[in-house]
Amino acid sequence: MTDSLTYADAGVNIEKANKLVESIREIAKKTMRPGVIGEIGGFGGLFSINTTNLQKPVLVSSTDGVGTKLKVAFMMGKHDTVGIDLVAMSVNDIIVQGAEPLFFLDYFATGELDTGIAADVITGIAEGCKQAKCALLGGETAEMPGFYKKNEYDLAGFAVGIVDYNKIIDGSGIRMGHKLIGISSSGLHSNGYSLARKICFDVLKLKTDSYVPELGKTIGEELLTPTRIYSEIILSFLKELPIHGLAHITGGGLSENIIRIIPETCMVRIVKGSWEIPPVFHFLQEAGNISGEEMMKTFNNGIGMVAIVPEKSAQEIMERFSAINEKAFIIGDIAERKTSHEQIKWI
Repeated sequence: MTDSLTYADAGVNIEKANKLVESIREIAKKTMRPGVIGEIGGFGGLFSINTTNLQKPVLVSSTDGVGTKLKVAFMMGKHDTVGIDLVAMSVNDIIVQGAEPLFFLDYFATGELDTGIAADVITGIAEGCKQAKCALLGGETAEMPGFYKKNEYDLAGFAVGIVDYNKIIDGSGIRMGHKLIGISSSGLHSNGYSLARKICFDVLKLKTDSYVPELGKTIGEELLTPTRIYSEIILSFLKELPIHGLAHITGGGLSENIIRIIPETCMVRIVKGSWEIPPVFHFLQEAGNISGEEMMKTFNNGIGMVAIVPEKSAQEIMERFSAINEKAFIIGDIAERKTSHEQIKWI
């Protein structure tokens, strides 16, 4: 071999990556909040924590991805919303402990860097950060030739928030008689997509631009609907109202997520038909001939977040939701556990 090889010859274009960082710097500026020190581009992101109003500050962190929902983005060539999903999946996991989101970091990995696709993804991440009122503090772009298919990528996100130790929501205040309030989802969010894709594209043979009358939109539009970010509404309620438990309804659905936060002496009772189930779930269930039990442990079925509140406060909280045009439903309650195995009951 006489020619001198370079990193670019192997498929890694550092110059292209550096130009992307410059564009990310401008995108990230739109998510700035008090505490951010410096700009994106350093080896680590800097954030100064203001603990003036906290007696015993506790940091809360979470990490997650978007899953096979990305496959739908690849099929559609639309990449500007999956970043919202990325932020949502981590931020919603820390808000359930009462934490205010502070900052977010992302990891974007691809085989060959397409700066247009990457910029669209990061624009979505910035939008998610704005919705969550946290800063996009930094991230990593990894170009790995031969590891991913052309124009495909994977995402991971990392959120950090803060809460006063005395205000951590850990479910310890949950008692028999407490009510379950379900807050509406925007659709599938980012769970159950392996099954949803199988039904839509393998069983029904739909294309992403196939119009589905029951949904009033194309199947691609429905499947790419961004995950809701609940931090603003939850934090505003926590200032004045008693919420003793919160569950982010992700993989495992209502069946598995609520029981993670209740005391061992308690069980969850959920009333069937007590909330509005969006059309997409009926569509998938009928098309895939999915049992009710499978639906409840695979999808959120219209409930993205559950708050557990004292019975005496439930009506006031429901009125607050109504006042801000937020869809919420009393979907069940907390009862005494009769046996060690009886954690949830559908009534």
